[in-house]
Amino acid sequence: MLFGILAGIAGLVFLVRVMREPRRVSNAVWFGILLFFGGLWALWELGKYGYGEIVVVLGLLVLLIGLVLPFAMVANGVIMLRRESFRPANLLSLLTGLAVLGLIGFTVVFGLRLDRAAQLVLIAVILVTGYFAFLFASLLAYSFVYGQLSSRARADAVVVLGSGLIGDRVPPLLAARIERGLALYRRDRAAGGEPVLVVSGGQGPGETTTEAAAMRDYLLARGVPAEHIVLEDRARTTEENLRFSAALVTRPGARIVAVTNNYHVFRTAVLSYQLKLRMRVVGSRTALYFLPSAFIREFVALLMQYRVTTAVGVLAVVSVPALGGLLLL
Repeated sequence: MLFGILAGIAGLVFLVRVMREPRRVSNAVWFGILLFFGGLWALWELGKYGYGEIVVVLGLLVLLIGLVLPFAMVANGVIMLRRESFRPANLLSLLTGLAVLGLIGFTVVFGLRLDRAAQLVLIAVILVTGYFAFLFASLLAYSFVYGQLSSRARADAVVVLGSGLIGDRVPPLLAARIERGLALYRRDRAAGGEPVLVVSGGQGPGETTTEAAAMRDYLLARGVPAEHIVLEDRARTTEENLRFSAALVTRPGARIVAVTNNYHVFRTAVLSYQLKLRMRVVGSRTALYFLPSAFIREFVALLMQYRVTTAVGVLAVVSVPALGGLLLL
C-alpha cells in the first residue's frame, strides 16, 4: 500500500510538471522516482513479495546489473575503438565499464580489510556511484519518453541541426537528421501545412563548405523546392544552432521543431528551455553501438549544466555514511 501511494504521488507530480513544461531536467528525476516506487509496488501487489523478499530481489537485481553491465560497456568500448576514431568521447563506455569493474573488484577484495574510516569512505563512493547511476537511468528513460511526446508535434519550421561534414559531403550521422527533418516536412505538407526547412550549421575545421550549404544541396537533390529551405550558416555550437535558427523564423507564434540525433534530444530540449525558445526537439536514429558512449557524453554535459543541483545531491549522499561514522565513534 505504501509503495502504491508513493508511486501515485510521484506520478501525479510528474504528470503536472510535464504538462507545464516537458523540457525540465527535474522531470527525469521524478520519472525515475515513479519507476522505482512503481516497481516496488508491482513486486508487492503483483508478485506478493514481503519487505524482506523485496530487499532480496533488489539486491539480486543490483548484483546482476553490476556484474553484467560493466562487461557490456567494456565490449561496447572495444567496438567503438574499432569502428570510430580514437577520441576521448569514443572512450567513455570503455572507461566507465573499467571504472565500475575496478570499484567492484576493490570492494570485494579490500572492503572487509579496511579500517572503519576507510570503509566509510568506500561506502560514500558506492553511494555516490549509485546516485549517479540513478540519475543516468532516469535521464535515459525520460529522454525516450520526451522523444515520443515530441514526435507528434506539428511544425511551421523544421530546424535540422548540423553535426559535421567530411569535406563537403554529408556523413551518415547528419544524413539521418536530414531524413528525419524531411519526413516531418513532408508529413505536415501532406496535412495541409506550409512548413519550411531551416538547415543550421557553419563551417568547421576540415570542412570545405558550411554544413547548412551541404544540407541544402542534399535536400535539393531529394526534391525539396529551394524556396522551402532557409539557410543558417553561422552556428558553431548547439546553442547557436537554436538561437540563430529561431531568429530566422519570423512567422508570429510559429511552431518550431528541431531535429537532432536521438541521444542528443533531451539535452537540446533543455537548452532550448534555458534559451526561452518555443520549440520541440525530435531525434533521428543512430547506430546502436554508438549510443552508450553518446548517452554518457550527454549525461556528463547535463551534469555540467546543473553543477549546483549535482553538488547538493552528492553532498546529501556522502553525508549518510559520514553521519553513520560519527554515531559509531
